Amino acid sequence: MSTKPHPTAPDGPAVPPRRLTAAAALTALEGLALAGLGVYMLYVGIAGGVDSPQQAETGGITLLLLSALPLTAARGLRLGRRWSRGPALITQLMAMPVAWTLWTAGGAMTAAASALALAAVAVVGLLVNPTATAALGIGPGERTR
Repeated sequence: MSTKPHPTAPDGPAVPPRRLTAAAALTALEGLALAGLGVYMLYVGIAGGVDSPQQAETGGITLLLLSALPLTAARGLRLGRRWSRGPALITQLMAMPVAWTLWTAGGAMTAAASALALAAVAVVGLLVNPTATAALGIGPGERTR
């Protein structure tokens, strides 16, 4: 039997609500997918397997830099940081047009579009939920600075 205090006990670390943890996990997955695609594009550009290696390398670096936003937001959400909600919501708003573009491409991209759109809508729903906003200290009874 463990002698550690229960995670929700006043003297122990606070456990974020499941909704906030789920939003953090989905946002982190989006960031990891962006980073993975960026690494792939860099590899293809360096290996010379495309018509324009410079364009592939630039795109890869851009995706790696863009992946910092959702990854940072996911970490902030997991730690219950108030500032993290904005970047996480911005990530979802940027994901929705990307999902639409993938959807219109058709074929195998339809599955990727569906997954991205569902993740974006789910994260927005999780982040505007009163439980999550209260855990982040955002709400009608909270003072903003």
